[in-house]
Amino acid sequence: MSELINDSKKRKELLKHMILQLHEGKAPDLVKKKLVRLLKKIPYREVVEVEQELINEGLPEEEVLQFCDIHTRVLDGSIDQSGAKPIPPGHPVDTFLKENQELLIVVEELKKLYEKAKTLSNQEIQSYFLKLKEKFNILTDVDKHYQRKENLLFPYLEKYGITGPPKVMWGKHDEARELLKTAIEAISVSGDITTDEVETLIGMVLKPASDSVADMTMKEEQILFPICMDKLSETEWYEIYKQTIEIGFCLYDPTDEWKPEGIEEVAVESADGSDIQLPSGNLSQTELLAILNTLPIDMTFVNRNDKVRYFSQGKHRIFHRNRAILNRDVRMCHPPSSVDVVEQILNDFKSGKEDRAPFWIQMGEKFVHIEYFALRDEKGNYLGTLEVSQDIADVRKLKGEQRLLSYSKPKDDD
Repeated sequence: MSELINDSKKRKELLKHMILQLHEGKAPDLVKKKLVRLLKKIPYREVVEVEQELINEGLPEEEVLQFCDIHTRVLDGSIDQSGAKPIPPGHPVDTFLKENQELLIVVEELKKLYEKAKTLSNQEIQSYFLKLKEKFNILTDVDKHYQRKENLLFPYLEKYGITGPPKVMWGKHDEARELLKTAIEAISVSGDITTDEVETLIGMVLKPASDSVADMTMKEEQILFPICMDKLSETEWYEIYKQTIEIGFCLYDPTDEWKPEGIEEVAVESADGSDIQLPSGNLSQTELLAILNTLPIDMTFVNRNDKVRYFSQGKHRIFHRNRAILNRDVRMCHPPSSVDVVEQILNDFKSGKEDRAPFWIQMGEKFVHIEYFALRDEKGNYLGTLEVSQDIADVRKLKGEQRLLSYSKPKDDD
């Protein structure tokens, strides 16, 4: 089998065969031994290509998602990153990697706490649970790390035809989010609990949650980030770099600034002089922008071709948006679990069956009303969909009347 070493096609065929064996229930340890013996190392590019091919050939994304952890563990240590590009300080991938280091520190601290459970006395359980909760609350900051991947990184990969792995990885993000949420809830409601029950809770709920975060760092560092460094241009990375601050960082605040050579900032000229004529008046672009961003609502517009074309940028947005989603298919802006709902709304609006779809949810202290509207021209032709979101918690509390002038500032969301 030595001919496999320099034959990409045969390597990929063998890797695909072995992944399918895992999906059929073959023992992971046995498959890993075969892989290491026959391949020694496989380039990270080929791992991405094989996953994409499997999805293109009809392997359901749900199945790839289900076995993602298994075949990634099998590949651990067998992925060749020798051709990966160097990562300069301050680069978006450098930030991702530094965040992973901080996340793994928290995971290691949790592992030590798990070991301590074996020697706990009943009197120590309450203080022990406080420490667990503290660590898991820190770990939930990983959501910002995942959001930057989903909203900044994945759109560029899709542009290069790499759609399968991002979809699968987004699904794993959602699994990790749900596991972390469940872990915190379990810790919070555990009142009278014995030491034996603590170990059961760790094995069934807490460890799977922290392991999901650790496993993702390995997938990113061995496969995702090297392929992204290969595919994305310096200009694209700089766009990601500039927009990263809009989402925020995870357990790490970068100290290095990064700007690729040859990239010039384009000055945006004032649009004050260009009026937009409407049937009921006219506005300058600056005035229109100020109006849209001052309204106490979030708006996102998706055109008739299901592409995100605009979102408002108010000071206190409820749901984060960034410019990486512009011209992106709206289905790709939602986790796999909610795509069916998005699809149904779009189909019902386009067919004329429905014109609006309201939702309302409790988000901590916020009570968020979300409504989707079908936009149509004078002849009833579908133009697109407008999403409008508003925190109406304070509105719901209003009683009586206010007829006298009274200034009040909105609460700061910090």
